Amino acid sequence: MDVILLEKVENLGVIGDRVKVRSGYGRNFLLPRGKATLATPANIAVFEARRADLEAKQQDELAAAQTRAANVARLEIRLVAKAGTEGKLYGSLGTADIAEACTTAGVLVKRSEVRLPDGPIRTIGEHSIELHFHSDVNAVIRISVVAEEAPAQG
Repeated sequence: MDVILLEKVENLGVIGDRVKVRSGYGRNFLLPRGKATLATPANIAVFEARRADLEAKQQDELAAAQTRAANVARLEIRLVAKAGTEGKLYGSLGTADIAEACTTAGVLVKRSEVRLPDGPIRTIGEHSIELHFHSDVNAVIRISVVAEEAPAQG
């Protein structure tokens, strides 16, 4: 399936590239999300007429992502969780917990933007988390996970 990219797609190409993709990828991902259009002569003419608008929109999105990355880089996130004596958490902290903590701290972060390549956090201590805002913009934040204080018995 031949498509024309309407925005930059990671590991595929940039705006205006004419690429050949598998039909399932094009039909189920690229076309419904507006990332590409079929490479027909009529669509090519429409694309060329809209090219400047699409490139300006892409630049605006990139600038917004860079601003969000700069704001996130200043955050110091501290999460409190129940933990055992060896420093292992009861349960884990996942993408939703991290996104919620960033949003509470003042920078809107979606769950899908949080990258945890090693899986959820299961230990207390300092952790580096990567946030993926745009195909060209990633930010790394430090998250401090501390053990919840047990209530005094008595």
